[in-house]
Amino acid sequence: MPSVHRTTPAAPAAVWAVLADGWSLAGWVVGSSRIREVDVGWPAAGTRAHHSVGAWPLVVDDSTSVVSAVPERELVLQARGWPAGEARVTLRLRREGGGTRLDMTEVVTHGPGRLVPGPLQALAVAPRNAECLRRLVLLVEGRSR
Repeated sequence: MPSVHRTTPAAPAAVWAVLADGWSLAGWVVGSSRIREVDVGWPAAGTRAHHSVGAWPLVVDDSTSVVSAVPERELVLQARGWPAGEARVTLRLRREGGGTRLDMTEVVTHGPGRLVPGPLQALAVAPRNAECLRRLVLLVEGRSR
């Protein structure tokens, strides 16, 4: 799956600080309406952020779990949003100039979305993921001020 990317003048540590705050997920993940609980130790592998997806009153409670985390370099999540399904989301951070380049890739792993051909999946998720990164960078830069 193709990645979307965005750069920020903020250092990787500043980006990681937002990613490492599971309570901030609803602020940058498009579709997430609220965070209900975050496991102690987030973003250690196996921890979960319990979120809700959708707009009231059509809200579905689910969770996102950490597959792996390398501080200031990579966060891999398994995002659940049933009945739509699940996706593996990889966020990579790379120092670029004085700031950070963020790359985000999403691959549907379970559910009805798997029936959609890869190129169509990419077309569907790319705008959403670009907006996720835009929101993430706004949070990072807002905290850095």
